[in-house]
Amino acid sequence: MNVLGHHAMPLPGGVVTEALSPFFYAGGNFLTCGVCHPSREIAATAPIFASSLVPPLVADGATIQYLHRPLLVVRVKTNFSVPATARKNKTMVTVVEEVDHLPIYDLDPKLEEFKDHFNYRIKRYLDQKCLIEKHEGGLEEFSKGYLKFGINTVDGATIYREWAPAAQEAQLIGEFNNWNGAKHKMEKDKFGIWSIKISHVNGKPAIPHNSKVKFRFRHGGGAWVDRIPAWIRYATFDASKFGAPYDGVHWDPPACERYVFKHPRPPKPDAPRIYEAHVGMSGEEPEVSTYREFADNVLPRIRANNYNTVQLMAIMEHSYYASFGYHVTNFFAVSSRSGTPEDLKYLVDKAHSLGLRVLMDVVHSHASNNVTDGLNGYDVGQNTHESYFHTGDRGYHKLWDSRLFNYANWEVLRFLLSNLRYWMDEFMFDGFRFDGVTSMLYHHHGINKGFTGNYKEYFSLDTDVDAIVYMMLANHLMHKLLPEATIVAEDVSGMPVLCRPVDEGGVGFDFRLAMAIPDRWIDYLKNKEDRKWSMSEIVQTLTNRRYTEKCIAYAESHDQSIVGDKTIAFLLMDKEMYTGMSDLQPASPTINRGIALQKMIHFITMALGGDGYLNFMGNEFGHPEWIDFPREGNNWSYDKCRRQWSLVDTDHLRYKYMNAFDQAMNALEEEFSFLSSSKQIVSDMNEKDKVIVFERGDLVFVFNFHPNKTYKGYKVGCDLPGKYRVALDSDALVFGGHGRVGHDVDHFTSPEGMPGVPETNFNNRPNSFKVLSPPRTCVAYYRVDEDREELRRGGAVASGKIVTEYIDVEATSGETISGGWKDSEKDDCGKKGMKFVFRSSDEDCK
Repeated sequence: MNVLGHHAMPLPGGVVTEALSPFFYAGGNFLTCGVCHPSREIAATAPIFASSLVPPLVADGATIQYLHRPLLVVRVKTNFSVPATARKNKTMVTVVEEVDHLPIYDLDPKLEEFKDHFNYRIKRYLDQKCLIEKHEGGLEEFSKGYLKFGINTVDGATIYREWAPAAQEAQLIGEFNNWNGAKHKMEKDKFGIWSIKISHVNGKPAIPHNSKVKFRFRHGGGAWVDRIPAWIRYATFDASKFGAPYDGVHWDPPACERYVFKHPRPPKPDAPRIYEAHVGMSGEEPEVSTYREFADNVLPRIRANNYNTVQLMAIMEHSYYASFGYHVTNFFAVSSRSGTPEDLKYLVDKAHSLGLRVLMDVVHSHASNNVTDGLNGYDVGQNTHESYFHTGDRGYHKLWDSRLFNYANWEVLRFLLSNLRYWMDEFMFDGFRFDGVTSMLYHHHGINKGFTGNYKEYFSLDTDVDAIVYMMLANHLMHKLLPEATIVAEDVSGMPVLCRPVDEGGVGFDFRLAMAIPDRWIDYLKNKEDRKWSMSEIVQTLTNRRYTEKCIAYAESHDQSIVGDKTIAFLLMDKEMYTGMSDLQPASPTINRGIALQKMIHFITMALGGDGYLNFMGNEFGHPEWIDFPREGNNWSYDKCRRQWSLVDTDHLRYKYMNAFDQAMNALEEEFSFLSSSKQIVSDMNEKDKVIVFERGDLVFVFNFHPNKTYKGYKVGCDLPGKYRVALDSDALVFGGHGRVGHDVDHFTSPEGMPGVPETNFNNRPNSFKVLSPPRTCVAYYRVDEDREELRRGGAVASGKIVTEYIDVEATSGETISGGWKDSEKDDCGKKGMKFVFRSSDEDCK
């Protein structure tokens, strides 16, 4: 996979592969540091770790594979201490106890071979945290930097602060002083922080809300430059002028204009079902959509499809729209293309009102190299300790054409940690998806680097411990501020313990993206005939993860939707999506195959691929074509930078079938919670029959990938004896199938082999039942609770006993389908579509 795949611009080179990571990865190493503390007065006494103090480590490349090991995680109390602050006398007491044994070694004994690396990393983290507590009053206080830096109102005055140690003189300029800073000169302290205090005039701020401002300074070369304040909360440009630079805007609306949140954060789900979305391209019209339009028009669709989390891309301001939001210029500013900060707050609050949690795509791996618009403008040739970025080659990402942060600098830590807190506190985001984590983890940034799973690839002199310490601090802070936060890492390397808690010795993320999965599907669809698909290879890709670290599985994200690639639906059906999607004519073989496999690929990815699921906006209904942002190559057209919702809303088009199945997949997970289950057992990977059978949670899944073979009485292994029924069937008519599977059929189990002797069982399962399995179909079965069934039959509804019977589908097609499907009208959101509700026994008795 290309590490740069998530950046919208085509970039050469940098090809790496996702580590096919069994239970244990192999390899290990560590990094020395040059300067472990920030360039403040305390740095002179800070300890320096030299490479001679930490000898190289070696390990073999062995891997151990546990494909079906239960996802059981035992939380172990940490054996290393955290600093404690004596608040009364402001002194720091640090107690280090038994750092030699960390809980991560109990989870993965091979990690203990790299004890020196982890001890060094933990010490760096504790030292940095200790210094912050000593000199800033703790991480929580430190992360309130946005209340100190930038422009803030304090005690009847406007105070502006900016870190620019390389500046020789500085002024605050703007519309408020007619861009003349002669009377608004700033003062510099010994840490390189410039400040100015401007008293209010007649009780009103001297700098009006929504007025333009800039930071003007003279650097060592003698030149004066104007820059947008680094902590600015809003930035705009003149849309009537091509290539117009951005202006910083002071955003401080009066109380009557501030958005007030009305709804609390929804509780954290056991498993996130994430809808990845880009607000700007979320509308039907070829133009930039707004936060309020997204809130009113798209959020109801997401809720109707039974997702529980929204992940928003491109929220932080970025001057180049086609960067997909990944070349950030203003880290504290809401992208003005889609509206104001108050508009974004409306969106988040609306999502919360619908029970949707909201994650933000945060980019702390690099920054835009724009000088006039972005943070890079503060780099005027100074040394790295006085800059946000590294100097020389280390400060530039060769393939992303962007700047790289110096995570060892004190003010860089303040800036980035405060950035996270700002979005959480001010906008009520429920967590983040960290972009480009692979680039942060290693000095080589993953460029032209293959990851095989050997531990030496993860823990060596290539490892950027400064960046890892920042991520540990960030994850510790976010979970302390919001224990129910969801933090996801985009890492293609598969670094071990990335998703273990900081107090166990991990980096602290909750989930990582399972990035090998979409690569496998794209490879199969582009390069392999259906008959040559390997069932064991599919299972290996979907289950090949560290069982103690959670993954978000996805079949396709925005990466596959961009010009130069194709979505799964587009790869499957291509040009026939333009001519063969009408239900008024018989489906061609290509369309039949495409819709069937699109459903199967997404469902098996969800059910077997991880501990959460992600889908990109529009892929749920097989959106045709690709995303092409306005750029010079397409004459700055917005024609393909939008979503064609009318396709799924039109009753006679087949897009509705894929959308309906997406709704049902999520409804099934909502009811049975199989993603959060520790039970995951693959019992059958039949290469000849092209069948995969597995159990996840309380469900049994049967996938028949054969292009034309129907199996009557196909034997399926299971755990518990009893009676099984269809819970979800991709071949149902309402999903564009052929209705070959009976939904009212009871499947009774038979015992297999000797109890307690797995080798005598059928596929190592103690029971089995037989099913009808048509080609290119997937069916999930649930076990009927016979006790509750008897209560239902006896009319004991008042007892409160509930048994799940089947999914009740409300179809807009006007037809009544057997097995519990029935007619419906529009849903609560007024959007056409299908509504999936699991019916219970008491409903059946009404």
